[in-house]
Amino acid sequence: MTERTHPESDPVHSAARQVGRIVELLDILWEQARNNIPPPYVPVSQLRVMYIVEGEDGIRMRDLTRLLSAAPPSVCRLVDRLQALGFIERLPSPDNGREVMLSVTGSGRDHLTRIRECRDQLLIQTLADMPFPKRTALAEGLAQFEQALADDPMLRARQDNRAAPIRPDVARSL
Repeated sequence: MTERTHPESDPVHSAARQVGRIVELLDILWEQARNNIPPPYVPVSQLRVMYIVEGEDGIRMRDLTRLLSAAPPSVCRLVDRLQALGFIERLPSPDNGREVMLSVTGSGRDHLTRIRECRDQLLIQTLADMPFPKRTALAEGLAQFEQALADDPMLRARQDNRAAPIRPDVARSL
């Protein structure tokens, strides 16, 4: 294998590994930060459901199941738990009485706001320690990375399987 094609020396592979490590560190950091948020504790799997439902208000349960690539009973249990917390509500579909639509409640939106504010504070503290030119370069790079994610065929395929496309900000939270 040549130097150019060797995965360890390839800049794309190197960047992918670095992004993966950053995602792992952010997962750890955010998990620790959630301990600073008032109860109730909401596991990541339930937060993912809340992010999707918030971004696609009125999403049908079957579309959520398809989007999560999960078994219907598993998604139903996730929604049950969120409904018991008062964060999600089930609504009958106006065009099909057998289908259920989901919506985030006011208290669910408040909880998501608290989580996002806590995350923002952690990121602001970290970014403030970076030199301005590096911060600017990072912002530009992240904007391009976000666009590449939005154009990713895998995310686009998920969008094509749904009646309404996922907004890019929702896709980021998956």
